[in-house]
Amino acid sequence: MTPRPAVTTLVLLLSGAVALAGCSGTSKNSAQSNAPAAGSTGAADPNAKIKEGLKITFLPKAVNNPYFTVAQKGSDEAASAIKAELKATGPSEASASSQVTYINTAAQQKQNALVLSANDANAVAPALKTARSQGVKVVTFDSDAAPDARDVFVNQATTQEIATIQVKMIADATGGQGEIAILSATPNATNQNAWIEIMKTELAKPANAGLKLVETAYGNDDDQTSFQKTQGLLQAHPNLKGIISPTTVGVAAAARYLSSSEYKGKVALTGLGTPNQMRDYVKDGTVKSFALWDPSKLGYLAVYAAGALASGQITGAEGEKFKAGDLGDYTLGAKGELVLGPPTEFTASNIDQFNF
Repeated sequence: MTPRPAVTTLVLLLSGAVALAGCSGTSKNSAQSNAPAAGSTGAADPNAKIKEGLKITFLPKAVNNPYFTVAQKGSDEAASAIKAELKATGPSEASASSQVTYINTAAQQKQNALVLSANDANAVAPALKTARSQGVKVVTFDSDAAPDARDVFVNQATTQEIATIQVKMIADATGGQGEIAILSATPNATNQNAWIEIMKTELAKPANAGLKLVETAYGNDDDQTSFQKTQGLLQAHPNLKGIISPTTVGVAAAARYLSSSEYKGKVALTGLGTPNQMRDYVKDGTVKSFALWDPSKLGYLAVYAAGALASGQITGAEGEKFKAGDLGDYTLGAKGELVLGPPTEFTASNIDQFNF
């Protein structure tokens, strides 16, 4: 997920909270194809040491996004631990075409690895394939690219877990009754769309028969656009009872709008956000609960995976193992996927335990 002014040290964004509640250090395989990972060529040497001086580019969906600011802190920590040179760069807005430019630059600069959160799985694939053909190892995190265009995908939690907890939270907040809407990021965001599809499946179950999804809107991971889209949803659907925003930018913007409107306390809001950006809205009653993982740990794991790939410890094949510093041992799942750990639900009773 994946929602925001800059954030500081995280205590653990449930995914990481310097201890993401539930992050076990062991990957969980997602229920997807058992096909080998895109990068599974050649033989891995699990005893190889991570090379010093690796050049790694960190490319988020957009810079100046609080979520990715926290993720970069973890990436910086990992880069320091493995003595790599990390270059953080990226577009000012969530644009796949802009990301392509940075991917091409990373290849031209002969970076050893690229750590990327994709704005569009397929739009960035050709550039990623070209970079890989030139020796750049590609690790996606948070939002995947086409599997045949990268070596490893570091997933924050299973798609099922992330989608299910958001449906649970909106059901709890609305009493399981009424019209709801989704305020997503960009129309082509890989992770957002995967979560939304499972949310729809969950909403179709008898237990959620009282909830009706009336619209999915897109705020393009832009604060002002998301704010305006929230207003538009409420005007278009006068009987709306709840909004799910699976993006930290979107959920914060929606909370800001609701907190000073006539809808406060009448229209429920949940989704994926960071404790620091959502704290005031939880305490003033605008939001009852929201969820997330620790983006810092996500960035940390992604850089360790990049280092392991660039050093030959792993190739991206299912079953390969490596040690990710303080996070412990991880095993690659199907299609080269790693899973950080389950999301954490934040409420008024626990939010002050987290700082990120």
